[in-house]
Amino acid sequence: MKQKKSKQIHVVFSALAIMGYSVTSCTHTIGNIEATKYYGNRDSLIARGRYLVTILGCGDCHSPKTMTPDGLVVDTQTMLSGFPSTRAIPEFQKAFIQEGGVVVNSDLTAAMGPWGISFAANLTSDTTGIGNWTEAQFGNGLKHAKIKGLEMPQPMMPAMPWNNWGGIQEADVRAMFYYLQSTKPVNNTVPARIPAVAR
Repeated sequence: MKQKKSKQIHVVFSALAIMGYSVTSCTHTIGNIEATKYYGNRDSLIARGRYLVTILGCGDCHSPKTMTPDGLVVDTQTMLSGFPSTRAIPEFQKAFIQEGGVVVNSDLTAAMGPWGISFAANLTSDTTGIGNWTEAQFGNGLKHAKIKGLEMPQPMMPAMPWNNWGGIQEADVRAMFYYLQSTKPVNNTVPARIPAVAR
């Protein structure tokens, strides 16, 4: 029984590692690379960014979803806006967590584990998202797990797979940033992480 439970926990955690989660955030800065020389004009740069954000599955966790007969479908009106602030904080089985389990809510915008509860960030161009971020902040958050791209002692929590992003080319960081800055702004202030001790 214990072996079965261990296997289930591993499966859940592996799924989280694949999905990707909150860019809510060392002195590394993005250089003045002319990304357009790789991708052409600004429109091409944004198109490249859209492609990267899509194939890397950023919306898997950062986009609210609705359940349909075909499964979870992204809400196009709130795409990439993170965990909806209008929702109640999700409740999870604490006993499962205390045994080392990791679980997500129904649309993957929140996760709970030994670290507490973390919420997918708002990546839209609104000021409650990354609308007032600099490119350097975005790169710092993406590559170094810095919350809001700033030098804070607390890094981003799972399930954001930031450790997989260290080798991303700066031109691709710029393309993703340009695309996200071009998205429809969605006003949504995502809650801060709730530490395990507060639960």
